[in-house]
Amino acid sequence: MTKDELKERLKTFAKWIVKVVDALPDTPSGRCIGNQLVRSGTSPGANYRAACIGKSDRDFMNKLKMVEEELDETAYWLELVMELELLKADKLLPLYREN
Repeated sequence: MTKDELKERLKTFAKWIVKVVDALPDTPSGRCIGNQLVRSGTSPGANYRAACIGKSDRDFMNKLKMVEEELDETAYWLELVMELELLKADKLLPLYREN
């Protein structure tokens, strides 16, 4: 996969996350989890773009680590959404697997 292909894949992932967040219930827990999920789920694409224009190999690797951390956090929030049954797990599994 090329850098441009991964950029596009991460952007598609972010759009999918936004749609999931918009589908969460309008409850205190739904809003709270949604806020966390939209932040962690959209930032990998932005951080990867920043990594691609890194100043050095070390800078690139540091920014990639941030991408990894944000994706791990996103997995946590998706797990919580499924376990709390805020949305149907079968609808979220493809997104979770992509994560």
